[in-house]
Amino acid sequence: MWPSGVGSRQPCPRESALRRAAISGNINALPPHHVPTGRSVRVFICANPDDTEAERNALKEHVYPKLRDFCRENYGIEFQVRGRLCSHVSSRSRVPHLLLSPSPSCRPQGLVGEKYGSIRVPGEVESAEFEMILDAAVEAGLDTHILEEWYCRDENSVPPAYYLKPKAQMLKNYQNSTKNDKAWRNVSEEIKRIFRTAVLQLQEKGTMKSADANKFLCSALEDELDFALGKQTPAFLRKCVCYIRKISNFDRFAKLPEMTRYMDIVVSADRVMRNQEAYERLLKVRDEFIPTIVAASNLRVYSSVTHCDMKLGYSQEVESHYVEGLCKQFYEDMVDIIQATMQQNFDTETDPLYDEILQHLSLCKTYATLYKYKSETLDYVQEYLMPSKGSRMSPLVVYGGPCTGKTLLLSEVAKQAYTWLQKEMGPETDPVVIVRFIGSSQLSTDLRTLLQSICEQIAINYRCLIHFLPNKIQEMRELLINLLGESSFHRPLVIILDAMEQLSDADEARKLWWLPVHLPRTVRIVVSTLPNKHGILQKLRHLIHDETYYVELIQRDRKVCSQMLKQQLLGVKRKVTSGQQIYVNEALAKCTLPMFVNLIYREVVHWRSHKDVDDKSLCSTVHESIEQLFYSVENKLGQRFVFRALGYVTMAKAGLTEVELEDILSLDNIVLGDVIVPSYLKNPLRISYDLLAKLKEELEGYLVERQVRNVTLMVWANRHLHLIAQKLYLSNEEDVHQMHSLLAEYFLGAWSGGRKKIFTYDNNHFTSLNISHHKNPHHQQSHEKTSSDKYSYDRQTPEQPWVFQCNLLEPDIFFVNHRKMTELVYHLTRSGRTDDLMFGVIMNFSWLYTMIKIGQFDKAITDIDLAYTCSQEKELKFLATTLRSIKVKVLKNPASLSAELQQRLLPVVTSLPKLRHLLLECDKDGPKYCSIVPLHSSMDVTYSPERLPLCSSYIQIVEILPTLAPNIVLVALEDGSISTWDVESRQLLRQIDTARSVVLGIRLTTDEKYLVVATTKNTLLIYDNHKSCLLSEVEIKGSKHSGVAGGVAFINGFTLSTHHALAWLEASKDVSVIDLVYGWPLYQFHCWYEVTCVQCSPDGMYAFCGQYLNTTSVFHLGNGEKLSTVTSEFSGGFVKSILVLDTLNQMVMIDNEGSLSVWNTKEITNPKLMEDYDCRGDESEVVGIELSEDQRSILICKASSIEVLDTKVWKMLEKFKAKRSERFVAAVLSKNGQSIVASMENTSSIFVWRRDSGQCMASLIEISGAIVKLIKSAHHNLLLSVASSGVLSVWDIDIITAMSNIDKTGKKIQTLQLTGREDYVFTMDGSEAVHKWNFSTGFIETVFKHEGMVENCVLTSSGDLMVTSDDKSSQYIWQTNTGENIFRINGQRISQLLITHNDQFVVSLCEQNASRVWRLATGHKVCNILVSLQNALITTANTFLVGTSKNKLLAVSLWSGSVSKKFVCDDGITIVNFKLIPDCPDCAVFITSTETVFIWSVADESVCRRVQLPANFLKNLEDFQISPNGKLGIVSKGDENINVLDLHSGKLRLVHAAGIIWRQKLSRDGRYLVYVCFRNCDEDDEAGVVSNLIVMRLADGKSIGTCSLYKTPTFLSLSQRALNIIIGFEDGSIGTYTVVDRVDAALKIKIATSNSRQIVNNASQKVRPKCGNHSFKTVADCIWRESTEVFSRDSPINVSDSGEGESTTPTKKTELLQ
Repeated sequence: MWPSGVGSRQPCPRESALRRAAISGNINALPPHHVPTGRSVRVFICANPDDTEAERNALKEHVYPKLRDFCRENYGIEFQVRGRLCSHVSSRSRVPHLLLSPSPSCRPQGLVGEKYGSIRVPGEVESAEFEMILDAAVEAGLDTHILEEWYCRDENSVPPAYYLKPKAQMLKNYQNSTKNDKAWRNVSEEIKRIFRTAVLQLQEKGTMKSADANKFLCSALEDELDFALGKQTPAFLRKCVCYIRKISNFDRFAKLPEMTRYMDIVVSADRVMRNQEAYERLLKVRDEFIPTIVAASNLRVYSSVTHCDMKLGYSQEVESHYVEGLCKQFYEDMVDIIQATMQQNFDTETDPLYDEILQHLSLCKTYATLYKYKSETLDYVQEYLMPSKGSRMSPLVVYGGPCTGKTLLLSEVAKQAYTWLQKEMGPETDPVVIVRFIGSSQLSTDLRTLLQSICEQIAINYRCLIHFLPNKIQEMRELLINLLGESSFHRPLVIILDAMEQLSDADEARKLWWLPVHLPRTVRIVVSTLPNKHGILQKLRHLIHDETYYVELIQRDRKVCSQMLKQQLLGVKRKVTSGQQIYVNEALAKCTLPMFVNLIYREVVHWRSHKDVDDKSLCSTVHESIEQLFYSVENKLGQRFVFRALGYVTMAKAGLTEVELEDILSLDNIVLGDVIVPSYLKNPLRISYDLLAKLKEELEGYLVERQVRNVTLMVWANRHLHLIAQKLYLSNEEDVHQMHSLLAEYFLGAWSGGRKKIFTYDNNHFTSLNISHHKNPHHQQSHEKTSSDKYSYDRQTPEQPWVFQCNLLEPDIFFVNHRKMTELVYHLTRSGRTDDLMFGVIMNFSWLYTMIKIGQFDKAITDIDLAYTCSQEKELKFLATTLRSIKVKVLKNPASLSAELQQRLLPVVTSLPKLRHLLLECDKDGPKYCSIVPLHSSMDVTYSPERLPLCSSYIQIVEILPTLAPNIVLVALEDGSISTWDVESRQLLRQIDTARSVVLGIRLTTDEKYLVVATTKNTLLIYDNHKSCLLSEVEIKGSKHSGVAGGVAFINGFTLSTHHALAWLEASKDVSVIDLVYGWPLYQFHCWYEVTCVQCSPDGMYAFCGQYLNTTSVFHLGNGEKLSTVTSEFSGGFVKSILVLDTLNQMVMIDNEGSLSVWNTKEITNPKLMEDYDCRGDESEVVGIELSEDQRSILICKASSIEVLDTKVWKMLEKFKAKRSERFVAAVLSKNGQSIVASMENTSSIFVWRRDSGQCMASLIEISGAIVKLIKSAHHNLLLSVASSGVLSVWDIDIITAMSNIDKTGKKIQTLQLTGREDYVFTMDGSEAVHKWNFSTGFIETVFKHEGMVENCVLTSSGDLMVTSDDKSSQYIWQTNTGENIFRINGQRISQLLITHNDQFVVSLCEQNASRVWRLATGHKVCNILVSLQNALITTANTFLVGTSKNKLLAVSLWSGSVSKKFVCDDGITIVNFKLIPDCPDCAVFITSTETVFIWSVADESVCRRVQLPANFLKNLEDFQISPNGKLGIVSKGDENINVLDLHSGKLRLVHAAGIIWRQKLSRDGRYLVYVCFRNCDEDDEAGVVSNLIVMRLADGKSIGTCSLYKTPTFLSLSQRALNIIIGFEDGSIGTYTVVDRVDAALKIKIATSNSRQIVNNASQKVRPKCGNHSFKTVADCIWRESTEVFSRDSPINVSDSGEGESTTPTKKTELLQ
């Protein structure tokens, strides 16, 4: 019906009701407090603040951080602790109830001690009650003056009430906190005494009911326990715990002053005693109320009795003991409750669509609660939504200006739509409502992802299975239209799209071509937009012509708004006086937008009846009202606290959670300095949550909550609020930078894990706050005199891993730390913390792996590109290219990421050292997912340069200059234009037109301030390089005698120093010096001969002018004085180039033939000749000259050769000659000077040669054409090549020379031997050489050259001796450490060499003659073996040589050479393969051609076991492996199956491999099978994968590691000790790998050191060791005849291995004498 493609996920009966409700858009069916994803664990502590301080501090310091980690790691949710407000004033404030909201995530915990606590001062009392209490107090003879003074009547309360006046108003010098605290205590105690006496009296008389009296008589503890536990459901109470601490015989210690903290006391007649009335109320709560709750539910109550110290009472030691037990019990209880009530929910981790739906539903619920002002528009929309049986419909457009309530209206529509449709069409109707607030999430901003998510949601609801998603956006629209047709009257569809103007312009989304205009009868689409943004409304009018489909939200009638405002005030028992109403009406006359009305309500709800109001009390616009709201919040809560708190919320990319904001403010010293009193400084140092609760209450409805990925974020309710907050709180750049930096530190986890941050208590650090523009500045001067001492405090911020792991053994089960994912990169880039961005994020393996695992691969690449833009580090560019090349592979198998990265990064880490960090991360975290760890990679570096087409032909290019910025180049063309290009983006940044002058050349000063251009008009044009403006034009004039005969002399050349330009004409002896700053000529240098080149000293003091006849003159640039002139003895040519070696005080003159002379310039007026070097051997001209970075080498590139000279001894180090028909275009040195990069004439390749071996390591093809020019940029080690087609390519020399780090023999590796110590690898490649490789570095250290082609090679266990044989019938014994061929035997061609396990004897098997066993120490024969053996093996006891001979398996004695044991097959049956069992010294396993497996005891000559294989099983047998204990056999047949044979039971198990198996090896311990398989043909081969290396754990048949091989493997070997893998490749290179199995109980498999890791751990390990070449002996020491051997007289005395004692080794001379 349509291209199958979307929802692979269909609803099933097991899906939760909440999930089904969310996907169908039934908002009313979602939980009342949060949508399913907005989860957290909130714990509320109800406790008396006085007697539970130690308990609360201990829990805060030791238990809460552990519980927070537990929740994050096991459920991916936050853990919050909220305590009660420690206020002694009761009020109508909603803050206590906000703290104790009995939501599903709330877990109240009560701490009840021996103190009841005092009653609270009433904040507000109804007038009737207050006057009754006042009369009772007078009647009781109390002085009520203080009540009349502190309480004031407010007629705006409904009914009227008396309120407590603010302390700031009543107490003088309110800033003096110490005096006022004492004054307030006295006042409050007196007020409480009056209230208590009067209320008790009224209660006795019966005038006041007990319930009313209790408001004035109960303490905060009783009030909150009643609120938290009373009238709650049993399910809710199961999540509550009460801890009761009783102290026995406590009354007797009432006299001790310290005990007042723990009990209520009264002083009567100088006698201190316990307050019995308070104690009785405590017992009523503790022993009556709580047990009653327990009886009715499963409330947990722990009661402990503590015994006091006999002398000290409830001492600190006794308290500490109790607190320790409480902490332990509290943690266990909380974990138990969390586990019982929370479920591990991975839905939003694995289903991005579900997460997207929940995000929009959470916003919808929040906005719907803010829809207060109903209008007729809602009814109009409701009528539109009803399905019609008539013709098709069009979308409904709701439009209006900012703050007209479009979003709130559409939220209410989305909320009610489900109910409306069910009410209209019957309860069996099941509507689908899809809502998207465009721009509120990443997926809803881009058209492609928006349509995709809507299509997927429709498909799931209507059970449409779609197999693939369209790639083209037009096909996505067709898919949407087809899916709309799935709706029905039973399941009508409503789509609501808010804020269409927020769509990005990608795919021309704002042209609305994608919006379905004609809708099916059961589909309704409602959209909203601003009227004048991006022309959205105008385009809608072109699409939908019927005006009935447009609804404009306009300002409402003033009277209606006034009436609505009155109703809203009455709803909270408030009103305004008639005088105040006049000013309210005036404000409403100016604006009646819904948001403005709400802002007026927020202001007038706090007006007292006696408040003086004027025309300035209310603002006239929404903007001013919002600012006024913010100012009022600042005045209440403190300016700096509000500044930073709202600043952080505003600057966060997606908003902040409550816990995050609390953590971040606790890290902010500016906030702490403002809200924390110096005497309260203690660990952990954090702000009080009370401040945040008050902030949320003050901004309720404006600072709203939304759910994103399991967390509830605080965000601004609309964009208008965000813009004003940004203007007020983020206008100071210094503050913004500091705040971004602090947010970055928080999400990096910089201060987690107990790390302490310095707190400076100093008012001076507040000066950076830009608060001068505020209307109501609120300066607090209380801390000015405080000393600025520095202390360090733990702020208790959490760790910030990229993922929270539930089980370390199951690393793929995790919760993503989406908050870190979303925010960290954003804040690091904005705070300019490029190092943290690079090493904390981009070079972090865990980040990369997580991004790939959650389907954010492209986002990871975008972040890396962003980091590269910020830092210009070439490592990041290379990493992005690398990841793009392995995209297909890692998306298919994310676990292989570490191995893939290591393979590609190891070869370049010496050139790109900042990749070391990522390699270390791969070592640390990679084995969790992939057990294969590459140690040395021989993978060829794939690299393509940045290319920029400049013109149609290179002839038009005059000059190209690299700059300090790696991606910026200057290009001069012959048409006179000079362009500045960004090569990466291919953008033209600036262009200079030289007024149609033909450009001869361009130069930049070292600081790139000036650009100097030479023209054919013989002028130098001096430009300001950054502004591209002409500063001056200077004409270059020659002397009378200069010039070209019969023609015009042009500028021959020019150069720049720091402040001067030096230019000379053709055939001129004069050099003109121009001042760059002022642009005028200074003087001329007069030389002896025609000037050919000029070079200035690096310090800009001297100019060296090269001339004909190899002469150079030295001038002082400051005064123009000629200082000296020198001439080389090779005076036939001219000076081609001058090099100034400033570090050595030397000047080098190089002539046109390549000869050079070196002069000591220490005495500049009299240079001394140091060295003359004659290079006139070949007649080719010098093409280019380069001095190495360390000034130790000089490269001279001639047309036919390249020479490298050492500047210390002035001798030629290397010389590379071109073939006769080839010519060099240019050549440069690599950064370390070890490689040469060059290009040849008429070729389109760049070649890389290694200087030490002369080997061409790489040839990089330039696809743009033949290379005609190479330019090196010394700043960034870049190489610019110009092709004949006019294309500029920029190559990174570091990367292309990294290719020379890989050693290759040039021929495919045929066999490979590893020493017993596993430190060296010896390879044979079918040539005359054996190569010795260092296992740790991957470098070839020694080459052992033979006379003929090497056929066999064996090593002693230590690897110190090597025995080889070649096709020239020679055997060689080599000392591997020195490379010496210490013994040579001629005479017989050897088919197989073996060495006994004790390293004392060698077995040389021959096919033609008798085989021999001979002593390695002396070279003497032990015995002859006359039978012919194939594939022989030596038993571990060194007694037998076991091999096959036709249909026999023979065991030959190593001492006599005779056949001792044998197994003979029946006629016609052959032995196909056999192996010895390592753990059974004299047992062999062999397979016969009848497909039978035998286990044969060599010693007993008996068959121990026989296993019959299936018929035709051995048709294609390729390999056969046996486990060490002989229990398992592994058989491969060249197909995709691994055959595991149980040799005890005879059972055969098939394990499917990842491809056709090429080779397999069983590990020494028999636990792992390592195999290489070739790719299946149908797999994507974009990345050039040839085969795969796979490690399988035999215990469970699971592949624990996969690594791609990008070259054809030719040999596979495993080490005997650690599980190391060595692979030989077709190009003569080797790769080494190790296996680290994370399930291994010991976890002690050590990652072996390699080239990369040594470089990573030791920066100095960069120098490649020089490869030693050692040749064979030309004269044999011994010649074998048929049955004897003849030794030469000058043969060595001893060839003994160092491990063998000298006494047991007779010399050859003595043996010969015998």
